Amino acid sequence: MWEWVQDNFWVIWLMAAGVLAVSEMLTLDLTLLMLAGGALAGGLTALAFPGLVWLHLLVAVVVAVALLGLLRPELLKRLHQGPGYRSSIDKMVGSTGRSLREITASDGEAKINGEVWSARSYDGEPIAAGVEVEVFEIDGVTAVVYPRHKPLSGS
Repeated sequence: MWEWVQDNFWVIWLMAAGVLAVSEMLTLDLTLLMLAGGALAGGLTALAFPGLVWLHLLVAVVVAVALLGLLRPELLKRLHQGPGYRSSIDKMVGSTGRSLREITASDGEAKINGEVWSARSYDGEPIAAGVEVEVFEIDGVTAVVYPRHKPLSGS
């Protein structure tokens, strides 16, 4: 049995690469895809050198680390600079919610899209609890909001 596994270790590497590549579809962050590339390189090494399991592992690890460190950052940069890309934070702008407690120029809390956010008023005017608000911008982890049914002032 072990002899067959050593002679056909490339099959195990190929299955691992397939599982990692399919799993990438669930995460979409390109990490598992880079690991799949390492597993594929390990499989190709296993095909060329069937008895050297240590070499398969070494090649798989080196290729995976190289892909993670060199290729993934470049791919993510290009993806994020592509036309029409908006991060989930960018998508928050224009969302509506409700103030959970009074929102002032420096403090407050609002529920936006089902999530509780720290919030502050756009123009410094206090917003009472229970008022419908709209997100003007996201400043770090704070939503800058204004009352939805009140026109924006020039502040």
